[in-house]
Amino acid sequence: MARTILFNKPFNVLSQFTDKGTEGSTRKTLSEFIDVPGVYAAGRLDRDSEGLLVLTDDGKLQNRISSPKFKTSKTYWVQVEGDASDAQLAELRRGVKLKDGMTAPADVARMDEPDGLWERDPPVRFRKTVPDCWLTITITEGRNRQVRRMTAAVGLPTLRLIRYRVGNWTIDGIENGAWRDA
Repeated sequence: MARTILFNKPFNVLSQFTDKGTEGSTRKTLSEFIDVPGVYAAGRLDRDSEGLLVLTDDGKLQNRISSPKFKTSKTYWVQVEGDASDAQLAELRRGVKLKDGMTAPADVARMDEPDGLWERDPPVRFRKTVPDCWLTITITEGRNRQVRRMTAAVGLPTLRLIRYRVGNWTIDGIENGAWRDA
């Protein structure tokens, strides 16, 4: 029987079990949190992003989640620098021109700061003179650093990015740094 794990990945953790970076690197990996043989991340979540990472030993499921051709939707909670205007939100909803082409339209809305959100270590750096706000953004693509590049392209640099949902799975009830079977 296939095994699927839902992991609430902390900030500054690689989405892999080993660090193939520079020699002597001390970056945190999945192996510090998950001791389950044979499961691998289905897709990636950047080291400076947090939230839901799905791991499985089912190659077909892994492909269905990570391959762009299946258009698995993913929802992110995004704290951005600036007060998002209706025009900026409309631009994200239409799709944004990036260096690697237009993005597909995103489902975007303003949101309150998520309830019960864990503290990030280290904390986000704020500028006292610049407001910030939270957005919920759902995309069906999975380009490298796509959400960060989209928000930057419309003048809203990302301060904090948390993946809340992949397909039908969410991080609800999973503490940051913890995992459970799906």
